[in-house]
Amino acid sequence: MLISQIKDKDGKIAVAVRGGPGEAARIVNSAESVYALALEAANGGKRFADVVATHGLGESVDLEAVYAEGRFLPPITHPDPAHLHLTGTGLTHLGSAATRDSMHKKASEQAEETLTDSMKMFRMGLENGKPALGEKGVQPEWFYKGNGTQAAAPGGNLVSPSFALDGGEEPEMAGIYIIADDGMPFRLGFALANEFSDHVTERINYLYLAHSKLRPASFGPEIRIGAAPDDIRGASRIRRGGELIFEKPFLSGEANMSHTFANLEYHHFKYDLFRAPGDVHVHMFGTATLSFADGIKPEEGDVFEIEVAEFGLPLRNALSVAPEDDIVVRQL
Repeated sequence: MLISQIKDKDGKIAVAVRGGPGEAARIVNSAESVYALALEAANGGKRFADVVATHGLGESVDLEAVYAEGRFLPPITHPDPAHLHLTGTGLTHLGSAATRDSMHKKASEQAEETLTDSMKMFRMGLENGKPALGEKGVQPEWFYKGNGTQAAAPGGNLVSPSFALDGGEEPEMAGIYIIADDGMPFRLGFALANEFSDHVTERINYLYLAHSKLRPASFGPEIRIGAAPDDIRGASRIRRGGELIFEKPFLSGEANMSHTFANLEYHHFKYDLFRAPGDVHVHMFGTATLSFADGIKPEEGDVFEIEVAEFGLPLRNALSVAPEDDIVVRQL
């Protein structure tokens, strides 16, 4: 099942659902939002699909036309954007260490056997990122991106701040979660995500990673309900003025990762801070595919596209740059 949120002709939220790629979508009756449906399922001890079935389906909707008209919303939103958390993990995919290591190696001479922190973290994941059932694995790199105010709609712009040194794509899978009234986290499913970052700032010094991640992100347009496939294969592209300037395979799923999703989820939700009733979490699981590693410098107006057939429509976002804003702290 694929589920999405759109604006109807009156500008109100409507929930669209379809059985899978290539199938027609229909509006879920009397659904205020995906958030409301997910809370109904989590608090009622029901499967999400059963809640949708109880509501029933109404009129058909052409999602391609919705995309063209700019009426997609992020596939889950919170009534108070401050209660939607955008977070992520890195160095989780086979091949990701080589990309990161090349960014973080110091210019100073060092012994060949000396590992960078990136390689050490990656090796830790290889050794204990997929623990046996009932055991705890090693914790991954973790970072915070922002709240729901930083979630760009599919088809919308990813806005790079004026002070940024780079605005580059990171094609990833994101887990979508809601916290029930009793504090229990529930996974709704997975969606395509662009974990937009500033790789030039990150490369200056690894301790700038936190700064480089405080950028918008986009996910969707559709959430694939249920577990993720073990082997996820798609493509990451950049178009400039209609011309394809970058295309590379995008791999994810546990067959291509050094961690299990369960291990990454545990190390996020082990903090009671992230188990506040009613909150939404969009947690991005990392990538091994970056145009930055191939020397591509995105420009304003470039369009990022991430596509995996099993996850429905591709995720597209254009790059824009915010005007300069002088910040002055005043004494009260």
